[in-house]
Amino acid sequence: MTLWNLYFIAKLYLFVAGHLKPLWTANIAFAVALAASSTLRHRGLRALRLVAGLAIGLPLMYYEANVPPFARLVEEAGNLSTFSFGYWLELAQRFVPPMLLLVAVGALIAYRVVNRWLRVATFVMIALIALPVWQAGSAVLARVETGTPAAATADTVVAQPQDHNAALAAFRTQESQRQVTFGHLASDASQQFDVIVLHICSLSWDDLDVAKARNHPMLSHFDYLFTNFSTAASYSGPAAIRVLRATCGQEAHSDLYKDAPQQCHLMADLAQAGYTPQTMLNHDGHFDNFLQLIKDNVGVPNVPMISNTAAPVAMHAFDGSVIHDDYATLAGWFAQRAQTPGPVALYYNTISLHDGNRLPDSKLSSLDSYPLRVNKLMSDFDRFADLIQASGRRAVIIFVPEHGAALRGDSNQVAGLREIPTPSVVHGPVGVRLVGFQGNHGPTTVIDSPTSFLAVSQLLSNLVSNSPFKPGVTLSQYAANLPQTQMVGENEGTVTMRTAGGYVVKTPDGVWVDEK
Repeated sequence: MTLWNLYFIAKLYLFVAGHLKPLWTANIAFAVALAASSTLRHRGLRALRLVAGLAIGLPLMYYEANVPPFARLVEEAGNLSTFSFGYWLELAQRFVPPMLLLVAVGALIAYRVVNRWLRVATFVMIALIALPVWQAGSAVLARVETGTPAAATADTVVAQPQDHNAALAAFRTQESQRQVTFGHLASDASQQFDVIVLHICSLSWDDLDVAKARNHPMLSHFDYLFTNFSTAASYSGPAAIRVLRATCGQEAHSDLYKDAPQQCHLMADLAQAGYTPQTMLNHDGHFDNFLQLIKDNVGVPNVPMISNTAAPVAMHAFDGSVIHDDYATLAGWFAQRAQTPGPVALYYNTISLHDGNRLPDSKLSSLDSYPLRVNKLMSDFDRFADLIQASGRRAVIIFVPEHGAALRGDSNQVAGLREIPTPSVVHGPVGVRLVGFQGNHGPTTVIDSPTSFLAVSQLLSNLVSNSPFKPGVTLSQYAANLPQTQMVGENEGTVTMRTAGGYVVKTPDGVWVDEK
């Protein structure tokens, strides 16, 4: 039983550490079956026992562990195969830290010594029975101390699964009925302005805290700052669709890959308002077919994708592809911008902060280099705004993340993994800056109510319909009564919602799990 004792000991350790949720009945039955068959002497039967045990034990452990569903891995196999060797090595150290390997070796030695004097299998079986009994008893005690569900308050009633389903259904219904409309841009050229959407991969408030970059000057230069903004998505493809369909309420993840009404496309609405839409990336857009996804969801035919090849390479991505310098890429676009008459609406996507990126001539892991990269990115955007200001042109710059980088990780997923769109991943810093504004900017207007893309669209609609680049305006008036949106994170098969005590996760099998 040596191998299987170690198997169950590892499970118990991962359970205590919060990395695994055992199916206790299945594990007890499995342990009993292994113990009962441990007396087999025939070599062939023992080999069959080992193969059957692995066929049961490994899938069971994978199912119980806090890792993405196996179906998700199969679905993403094509993308995973593009990861560079260096990135795979970095990921391996996150899932299995070197220190953990040393601990495992020490535990194995200790096990070999102890097993000479004690029947470890007996203690393992006792633990498999005692722990679920203790867990159930603790849950009963907690319910007794907090009161029965019938006596729960309005804040705690939401802990019931049926209420989570009802709340999500109500959210879907409300969001399906919401839409922002745009008026036409002012005919006076002196009041017209460009709209520049800077869509940033892998940035959240939590990431700024981890990187100690929350006090970067760029954040203080915004005229409007959304401090309670939900990006809803935690992967780039869905995030890009959501921002390009920002003028309608939040769609369910599955609906993102269906055709949307024309009035839901932000760039189409801006085109109707008098803008010429353009798109640009600081990468090649090939991973996960991102380039085609942008073309499919921009909502306007034949929108040009501006080339980035003239900009120098700043780093290499997790798949080895090149990533161009943000400032140089945007400055190159701005140098050509004068060739387009009238106002321009640019969608710009950057992956400079993506997990797995490697800086040139640096041995830093992507987690270690993140503070350097995020500070440079924000400085680049500040420098770009200064470039526009110096030119005498006017622009409204919208800084909005796709999702967070999950630098900190949590008990359910290692750093960099975003399969569960937790609040720390979808809670992103969003800012709007008016460049070329000649009046008194005044203090930054902070929007701290729960918001999402609909609020940014409404703010932009207010600015387009009543240009702020004219005398006598007060900037705070444009942010009055912006639509609020509950923080609901979504991936394929997984939904997260805020609660009074933290948040809940709807797993792919439909079960709601309370988290803090």
